[in-house]
Amino acid sequence: MTWLERISLFSSLDGVALGLLVVMWLLIGWRIEHATARHPSTSQIMAGYRREWMRQMITREPRIFDAQVVASLRQGTAFFASTSVIAIGGTLAVIGNAERVTSIANELTLMDAPAFVWEVKLVVLALFLSNAFLKFVWANRLFGYAAVVMAAVPNEVTDPLCEPRAMQAAEVNIAAARSFNRGLRSVYFGLTCAAWLAGPVPLVAATLFTLGVIWRREFASKSRTILLGTQT
Repeated sequence: MTWLERISLFSSLDGVALGLLVVMWLLIGWRIEHATARHPSTSQIMAGYRREWMRQMITREPRIFDAQVVASLRQGTAFFASTSVIAIGGTLAVIGNAERVTSIANELTLMDAPAFVWEVKLVVLALFLSNAFLKFVWANRLFGYAAVVMAAVPNEVTDPLCEPRAMQAAEVNIAAARSFNRGLRSVYFGLTCAAWLAGPVPLVAATLFTLGVIWRREFASKSRTILLGTQT
């Protein structure tokens, strides 16, 4: 079977559904990171708090609390990175046993699709999970960089390097959080991609649902209102 014949196994609706998934994943990510100043996303609001955290750290003695917070953030990224690896391994194992999966999937979905169709759908899922893993690993490393820069902030408040170093630490911290959030979105849309196993229409519905959930958490959640209301 040629590649052209294999591609023909997917309907035009499959292409539209997959395209919608990828476009919405990229679009919501761009919108969250480039929201307007009048209506910032939760991630942008938290970036302001991270800068304020570093300003407060300058005069905090001792700075054990700050080190504990960074350690907690690194633990979170390590957990999600390891979880992503397990999920990738499970997905690849399923792909490697495509024949058995095909018979089960065809019975559950009442379809008569060859193994190649299921393999492609699972590969797309694995790609989202792989991207999430890379983002989590990079976030973990950036939080480590932030910890080092925080340790380099002079203890003497009057030192001219004190605030510039603290702001450097803040920006690295923000970059780490950005990478972590990108990893989470990849996980969200990777799970959404699993709906494609049931067909293109469930994938479209799952994509719109995931988009709505992410939009609410970033732009219309109660936590965002609290953070925005107390921000100075």
